[in-house]
Amino acid sequence: MTASPAYPPPPSCKGVYPFRLGTTSFIFPDDYIPNVRVLAPCFDEIELLMFESRRPDSLPSKETVEALGRLSAETDTGYNVHLPTDVSLAAADGEERGWAADVLGRFIAATAPLSPSAYALHLPYEGYSADPEGVDQWRKAAARGIEALLGTGVRSDRLAVETLDYPFVWAAPLIEDYGLSVCMDIGHLILYGVDPLGFFERFRKKISLIHLHGVRFAGGDKSAGQDHVGLDEMAPNHFPSIMEILSAFEGVVSLEVFSYRHLVPSLRVLEDQWQRCREGNRK
Repeated sequence: MTASPAYPPPPSCKGVYPFRLGTTSFIFPDDYIPNVRVLAPCFDEIELLMFESRRPDSLPSKETVEALGRLSAETDTGYNVHLPTDVSLAAADGEERGWAADVLGRFIAATAPLSPSAYALHLPYEGYSADPEGVDQWRKAAARGIEALLGTGVRSDRLAVETLDYPFVWAAPLIEDYGLSVCMDIGHLILYGVDPLGFFERFRKKISLIHLHGVRFAGGDKSAGQDHVGLDEMAPNHFPSIMEILSAFEGVVSLEVFSYRHLVPSLRVLEDQWQRCREGNRK
């Protein structure tokens, strides 16, 4: 995939914001290298999506990683990695946790030559009750899984635990105890009714990575939301708090959308909202 009339390069935003702006490695219907070749000149970082681990080609080859490294050097673009989501460090079964740590460790080792700024990590809450006893069981299982992954040699502060569909305060003790960082997914927080600004104020010292994308609620139905759409589909009332967050953040912000049709409107909305924020601050 190269830039074409159907897919012209997106507007360049490299070095435009005080934070490092990126997007995902699957904006175009192609593999890592063709996507990065088009996107890297336009962004500060690329989020390498590695959601799946079970296909024979899931783990990037040495040749792919070497090519990504050359593109990084040529374009002065960094990477962050989204680790596979089809394994769980918080599984109740010890063998399953051990398998998860082994799988995630292999992905981390394979991409280590790229010096990723962060590894976005899911700690799913599955198979446990939502009462205090269930939360305690989940947290103890997750702690053992994290310890196994850290045993592979990965830096703890590079593991950014992502906000998912459960109260993040359940994971907060793990962040502190193991020196992990936080991946604040603003879209997920909005989808599940959590105030992003309040979350940011509470965890800002630990947040290394922000995922930003639109959330669409069909007919205002809060139980039927769809995330990972363009920012042009986000309700306008969310932008003041989002801009306040971004104005105080100097880490990596990834526009976590998965198509060109969602990326380009997101860039335009972000630019427009950023200019409004700056003009408001000057008044």
